[in-house]
Amino acid sequence: MVEVGAGDTAIVDLGGVRKEISLALLTDVQVGDYVILHVGYALSKLDPEEAEKTLALFAEMNEAGSIGETAAA
Repeated sequence: MVEVGAGDTAIVDLGGVRKEISLALLTDVQVGDYVILHVGYALSKLDPEEAEKTLALFAEMNEAGSIGETAAA
């Protein structure tokens, strides 16, 4: 999360895209926290170490997908 907005909202960075989300379902969320999102709502906070592992896995999957697309072309 990169910014706390008005009311129960926040701005998050989703791979370089900033999006406004709702924090209505969570308490004690701060800038720098990682959250699980679904349809614009933050559902839970993630441990920073677990979040980094998850982001690395997504990057690896994206890279593997790109390699597969290139090989198929």
